[in-house]
Amino acid sequence: MLRRTTTSSLVRLRAITQRYSVRRPKDVPRISIETVHQASLKLKPSTFYSISTRKMATFSNTDTGDKPSGPYYNKNIDTNATLKEKVETLTKFVSSCKFGMMTTRDPSTGKLVSRCMAIAGKEGGDIDLTFTTNTESHKTDELKADKHTNISFCDSSGQWASFAGDASIETDRNVVKKYYSPTLKAWLGDLGDGIHNGSENDPRIGVLKVKTTSVTYAITDKTVVGRAAEIAKGTVTGEPAGVNKLREINEKEVQQWRATASKGT
Repeated sequence: MLRRTTTSSLVRLRAITQRYSVRRPKDVPRISIETVHQASLKLKPSTFYSISTRKMATFSNTDTGDKPSGPYYNKNIDTNATLKEKVETLTKFVSSCKFGMMTTRDPSTGKLVSRCMAIAGKEGGDIDLTFTTNTESHKTDELKADKHTNISFCDSSGQWASFAGDASIETDRNVVKKYYSPTLKAWLGDLGDGIHNGSENDPRIGVLKVKTTSVTYAITDKTVVGRAAEIAKGTVTGEPAGVNKLREINEKEVQQWRATASKGT
């Protein structure tokens, strides 16, 4: 971010101008650094704060100057939690949800498609997610074309989690047997040919492994009444409501956690 010129800066500026000075025509008056500095103090702050405290999005409908355009984020972001605390809280929340929405991209149209998926298990110290699937479904075609996916969770209180990751399709029977559930037969049915019968040996049953790259989630320890009070206060005062603990687990942290889990520590 651009800063106002300070007194200490004047010393450096004077040294630089003396070092790289060039001869000026005799009819051009000399303007001292002090003169420039005094003139700058009369300008509006926005002249110097041309770069915001945040990285501006490609799309913008306004300019908030040096004020944050999304104060909710600054109010609720939790940077004090340890990596262990972040992952364990996330795991507990995801387990309580049981179902997540998997988003993929349709290669024929480019459209994003989402569907509800039941969690079959977790890997990588519980940071990676696994799901069972019908290998003949559209989502396997979509993931074969583009492995990038998003898995999102939400509960009735407004807590949520969003996983970004890369998905792989596993058809090895030992892997399938590890995550197989007899209830899958209700979804795939028994075709009566002795092969496609919904059992763990049914070749239609595969496993989707989502290797997480990053996670963002929001949980709260406030009661419904407490959150309502925060929102009411914000409505009256204009102060952002502090209703969640917004946490981020970046790619480096995901790799660190996965490596720690693999060592059994």
